[in-house]
Order: sequence, then structure tokens, then C-alpha cells
Amino acid sequence: MKKNVILAALVLLATLVLLGLLWLDKEPAVQVTTEPVAIVEPEPPPEVITTITLASVGDIMAHMPQVKAAFDPERGEYDFTPCFVPVKPLLAAADIAVANLETTLAGPELGYSGYPRFNSPAELAAALKWAGFHLVSTANNHALDRGEKGVLRTLDHLAAHGLTAVGTYRSWEERQSITMLEREGQRLAFLAYTYGTNGIPLPEGKEYLVKLIDWEEMAQDLIRAREGGADWIVVLLHFGNEYQRSPTPEQEELVNYLFSRGADIILGSHPHVLQPVKVFSGEDGQRVVAYSQGNFISNQRDRYQDSGMILFVTLEKNLTRNEKGIKAVEYIPTWVHRYRVDGRLKYRVLPVQEALLAWENGSDPYLTEADWRRLREVWEETVSWVAPEGGVRLREGF
Repeated sequence: MKKNVILAALVLLATLVLLGLLWLDKEPAVQVTTEPVAIVEPEPPPEVITTITLASVGDIMAHMPQVKAAFDPERGEYDFTPCFVPVKPLLAAADIAVANLETTLAGPELGYSGYPRFNSPAELAAALKWAGFHLVSTANNHALDRGEKGVLRTLDHLAAHGLTAVGTYRSWEERQSITMLEREGQRLAFLAYTYGTNGIPLPEGKEYLVKLIDWEEMAQDLIRAREGGADWIVVLLHFGNEYQRSPTPEQEELVNYLFSRGADIILGSHPHVLQPVKVFSGEDGQRVVAYSQGNFISNQRDRYQDSGMILFVTLEKNLTRNEKGIKAVEYIPTWVHRYRVDGRLKYRVLPVQEALLAWENGSDPYLTEADWRRLREVWEETVSWVAPEGGVRLREGF
């Protein structure tokens, strides 16, 4: 009996094994297709490209005739805003507008004065902000005209009116910081230096007050600016020879040095006349230098000293690829119009081309035939001189 049970079990096991082999040998019920399967690649994200415009002007001065002209006897206060009414739309359209402030704002108790030791009403800062400026260089030969107190009060007044200052500082710690402005995902670092302070020495132990041109320090600042994330490094230089229309070999040497150390844009001041703007092209992109941007506003009336320009540098960055480039370098000639209203002296900065058209159509009652002749001269002087090597063009429209 036991043998029969074992035999039956063995037969059953053999039958199950045979059935399993027969099942495995059958074709699968699901047919496998041999047609290729289309693979849908995800679309790359759209590239993000931003474009911003940097506007720059030269020397903003305040000689005493200008200060007196800005005083409103009825209100008993100063108002410099009329000086900038004609150019405000141009400056306000820029993403960042910068200038060289060649005076101190040290307060009335130290006495308002013009050349040779400037001190101007703080209302000038309010007017610059109103006109569209964002940043001013305070590193120039008049930075110490009212000593340490003048430097500090100037910084206070500029900050109170929402203007960023670069080139003079309150402490060593502040001096070591890199001034950055950001627009549309583009970060611009601003550095400023002057050749000197008219022989007025920096207080011992407080050399931080004004940044002088020091090649080693500038190289270190450029490194720190780039390491700090700057897409563009803008250097405002107070250098060159006064009233000389061509850059000196020393200016050219310093510009080449700063470009080799990473500067992108160099904006010059001090000569009080226009010097050429040049665009340098290299393997790593373009660089721009304006050796001197002339006088934006002053009481200087000699030929070439009564004119300047607004320089526009259009910057483009591909945020997706982290690539950048200078898209355009343009300028608009300007002229300081000195005129009288009801016997009182007035000043204003005029875009030259717009003023010429205003004379032709009679829409500006304050322009005389003598003004028209000088405007034509300024136009010729500027367009024949500013961009002798190309790469820089007149800005269309105003």
C-alpha cells in the first residue's frame, strides 16, 4: 500500500513537471512590436536676456555765479532743478546714471564758495536725484576743500537725498567695501580714484577719506569686485591735464593697465573739456573708455569748457548662459546755456541737437542768435572729436 502511494505521488509530480515544460514552450500571448518608439525630448527653457543702459556725464561744478543764480529770494532757499530740466528725460530713461560731483556739500556754516575751494548748498544733491542720477564720484581734486568735516558732511547729504557716493569714505571698513548696483539681473561694481587733492594732505591715520590713484590698490579692488559677483566693473577716474583735449600717455598707460586687470568701463573727468571715447575689442569682449567727459555744468565759458556729453553704454547679459556683452556705445552732445530772465542770471544744460531744432522752430524763447551760433560750433567740435576711431555713435532720438 505504501509503495502504491509513493508511486502515485511520483506520477503526479512527473505530470506537473511535463505540463510546466509544455507551458513554457508556448508563445507569449502578448505580441512584441518591432516598430521604433518615438522619444519626445523636453523643450529647453527659454533663454533670459536682459538689456540695461548706463548713462554718464562729466564734471558737475558749482561756481559762485551758479550758486547765486540758484537762490530763490521769494522762498529763501536754493533750487538747482531748473538747471537739469532739459536733460532730465534723457537721464531718467537710463537704468543707472552717474556723474563726477566736483564740489563739497559741507553746509552753510562753513561758507559757500566756488573756486579754488568749493562748498555748495546741499540742495544740489536734491536736484541731481530729481534729474535722474543714481551715483556720483566724490574722488576728485576738490574732495578735501573743506577738510575731513567736508568729506563726511558731503557723504551724509548725498545719502539723505538717495544718492550713492563712491571714492570717499567714513572709515577703513567702508573703504574696503565694493559699491554695487544691480539692475535686471546685472551687477555693476563702481570704483573711483583721483590723482590728488590739490596739495591738501589727508589727515594722518585717516587716509581712508579719499581714494587716490594707486595701481596696486586698484588691482586688488578689481579682483575683489569680480570675486564679489560683479558682471561689469566701472572705474571713475579723475586724471589727465586740465583743458587738454587729448589724453596724455600717462592716461593711456593707466587705462591699459586697468583693462588688463579686469575693468570693463572707464569714465574720466578733470580736464573740463571733452577727450575721445574709445572702444577696445579683445578675445574676452569689448571695453570702453571715455578719457574725459567734459563739463556737464559749470560757469567756465572758454571754448570747449562750456560743453560736455551724456554717454550711454548699453549692456546685455544672457542670464541663462551667464554671457555678457556691450551692445552699444552712444553719446549726446550737451552745452551749458547761461542766460538771463528778468535781469537774473540762469543756467541750464541743453542737449545740443534738440536746442538747435528749438531755435529753428522758435520754441525756446531764451535762445538768442549768439546762442545758436555757439550751439552749432559745439555740435561740430563734439561730433568731429569724440569718436575718431569709430565704435561710438550719436544717440538717435531725444
